[in-house]
Amino acid sequence: MKKPNYHILVCNSFRMAGDAQGACNKKGAPTLLQYLMEECSDRGLDVAVSTTGCLNICSQGPVIVIQPNNFWYGEVETEDAIDAILDALEEGEACQKYLISE
Repeated sequence: MKKPNYHILVCNSFRMAGDAQGACNKKGAPTLLQYLMEECSDRGLDVAVSTTGCLNICSQGPVIVIQPNNFWYGEVETEDAIDAILDALEEGEACQKYLISE
């Protein structure tokens, strides 16, 4: 199996019972997930996109983590935010506007 260059994790606030009910989910993570997947495909990026359980930083949600860079992005609430993050990724850089930890 060839592993992708990047793994993008999108918090979708899943809880132990499996219900997506937290801040990231309520702030639109499911809609952004679809856009993110389509945009990565359109750009020809070699990525795997996965949803996660709660990442415990709800006040900064929706949260996206890009591995192996270990870039943590917060308040990713719009398609423009996704575009800015992917633009930076294509340049091999972090998108400072949304970066909460690296």
